[in-house]
Amino acid sequence: MQLLVQRTDQMSQDLETRIDTFIRHLEKERRLSPHTVSAYRRDLNALIDFCKNQSVSIESVDSYFIRRFASESHRKGASPRSVARRLSAIRGFFGYLMRTGVVSVNPAINIQAPKPSRRLPATLDADEVASLLTLSTEDALSMRDRAILELFYSSGLRLAELVSSNLADLDFQDGTIRVIGKGNKTRVVPVGRHALEALKAWMLIRASMAKKEEEAIFVTQRGTRIACRTVQARLKRWGMQQGASTSIHPHMLRHSFATHMLESSSDLRAVQELLGHASISTTQVYTHLDFQHLAQIYDKAHPRARRS
Repeated sequence: MQLLVQRTDQMSQDLETRIDTFIRHLEKERRLSPHTVSAYRRDLNALIDFCKNQSVSIESVDSYFIRRFASESHRKGASPRSVARRLSAIRGFFGYLMRTGVVSVNPAINIQAPKPSRRLPATLDADEVASLLTLSTEDALSMRDRAILELFYSSGLRLAELVSSNLADLDFQDGTIRVIGKGNKTRVVPVGRHALEALKAWMLIRASMAKKEEEAIFVTQRGTRIACRTVQARLKRWGMQQGASTSIHPHMLRHSFATHMLESSSDLRAVQELLGHASISTTQVYTHLDFQHLAQIYDKAHPRARRS
């Protein structure tokens, strides 16, 4: 037993020595920042601990062992991003050992970290949207901004789609707007009654603001096409002014549009078409939001779900 402990300690010391040499290489030759070097050290120390617990020498580490290390790290609470960073450090370490002739293969070269769970998009509920859209329209810019907000929520447009839209794309008679989405794909989407009213009001103001040859629906005080950053800044400002509980950005209104459509209709294919998603799997993220909504209703309403 004592011999096994001594052997494990020796293997651990050998690995630590190799890592110390590698760390000096990062500091002196590659001249990485202290912060980056510290991250390498921390990640490789995790490998030392795992090798020590498994009584494995540096020469015995193979791809199966690295895969077990990654899996165990994730099981113990390391995020997919942290596991990916650890694997990157290990790949760099074994790449260095290969160049110095210590090992003949890099066991971490084809090992991938677990995929991160997809974050659910932030949304506003119907009351929050209604509050946001009751902004005061006392001047030209607020009239424009009201139309922008209404169109975002009414039609689920991407920021780039809204900014690039031209007068010729808007059809008041049919109540639609033609947009060019990702992959240069064109789609025609409905525009709701409130959005059409806001757009008609804005058109009266726009006529005196836009430069003669300007085709954009939304323009600045200088009469030129509005920029994405300007829209983002204006929405953030209106969110704060209207007392929104979170920072408002264009994609949040698109997410809210999709979520509320699914809550009302449950027609995933229709929402896919409206959003301009090439794949139904992209749209399916909103079904998770919808399920959260249904789960909350269930918890509140079902007698057997209530907690005493």
